[in-house]
Amino acid sequence: MSSSVTDLAQIIQIVVAPIFMLTGIAGFLNVMSGRLGRIVDRARIMERRVHTIKNPDYLEQSEKELKNLWRRITLINRSIGLCTACALFVCSVVVLLFLGDFLVIDFSQTIVTLFVIALFLLIFALLTFLKEVQLATKTLQMGKELIDD
Repeated sequence: MSSSVTDLAQIIQIVVAPIFMLTGIAGFLNVMSGRLGRIVDRARIMERRVHTIKNPDYLEQSEKELKNLWRRITLINRSIGLCTACALFVCSVVVLLFLGDFLVIDFSQTIVTLFVIALFLLIFALLTFLKEVQLATKTLQMGKELIDD
């Protein structure tokens, strides 16, 4: 009995690293969902504003901003999807670590494959998030240039 408790303790130690990764992913998802909420709120305001603007110059500028907001929404949604998929793969790794020990089956190839896929998904999520942040920054710089002129 003590042998199985020791084995379980070792498996739990091994599983801690992916669990910390899940914690980081959860924090990242929290940040991204907050950004998404703010972007959606701004898009709703701009959609209402576009319908009331009479000046063609302001209308064109507002339509550009609205188009930019929808690009940002698409990017942040994609990043959230990639992060969620990453979390699911990490969860699968944790489950297989436990099942492999419990059922005494060698899932090492599958675990490595799932973990590498999870890391690639996280990389693509971070790159997509970076693209959204760059788009937001570019929009702010364009607004600054309009004020400076």
